[in-house]
Amino acid sequence: MNDLSRPAPDLITVRGLNSTYHRQQVLFDISFGIPSQQITVIMGVSGCGKTTLLRHLIGLKPTGPNQVLVDGRDLGAFTEEELRTYRRRIGVLFQSGALFNSMSVVDNIAVPLKVHTRLADETIRIMALIKLKLLGLADVGDYMPSQLSGGMRKRAGLARALAMDPEILFVDEPSSGLDPITAAGLDRLILELRDTLGMTIIVVTHELESAFHIADRMVVMDRGRLLAAGSSEEIRASSDPRVQQFLGRAADPVTVNPAGYLSRLAGRESGRV
Repeated sequence: MNDLSRPAPDLITVRGLNSTYHRQQVLFDISFGIPSQQITVIMGVSGCGKTTLLRHLIGLKPTGPNQVLVDGRDLGAFTEEELRTYRRRIGVLFQSGALFNSMSVVDNIAVPLKVHTRLADETIRIMALIKLKLLGLADVGDYMPSQLSGGMRKRAGLARALAMDPEILFVDEPSSGLDPITAAGLDRLILELRDTLGMTIIVVTHELESAFHIADRMVVMDRGRLLAAGSSEEIRASSDPRVQQFLGRAADPVTVNPAGYLSRLAGRESGRV
């Protein structure tokens, strides 16, 4: 079990982060810390800005001066070489697994090793197979991604994210599209990576059960703004009504007359409207 008796230092600090797409602001003054060797869960409803935030943390989206700090250094000011060094420190599991359909599973896992190292092809293949075995996929290395189930594709994506033995692991919606048993198994893997390898893990999700099971720290977002950040106990005790609405899975109030809408819909389907 991870020792939380003493606060862990922040490996990544987000400070007053703003972000836009095509002049439309989508993140507003986001600030929080990501402790080293702990699991930080970023959660909120779809469209709240979680994935945009993740893109900034990975370095895929340009960031303003001193808005994202890694080891106290400004990520937005990194040179290309410094960005490459940073990306060798991180692994990313994308929501869909993002495997290359034209490559076998083992060749997918080998991609980061081919990009970032000068190892011989046979050595790279052995290392890729070791990662597949770690994730319980030892027998499917020569399969194509289309031959795998959804859960197996997620695990293969995780094996690729772990190919470089990263210090920091980013995981985007790990439970999306998975049955409860498979999702629980993936949660257990994430916990084991923290406990056995001391990884700093950032998980983006809207799945409450998974979030409260794995999180050391939590960040709750809504409409591009930070609502709350803290331990799971602090999040549960939050007095913010939007946090409580999210935790209670309550829908926003209906702004149209539901009876009138359903009546018109029924009429349209019967050909009367």
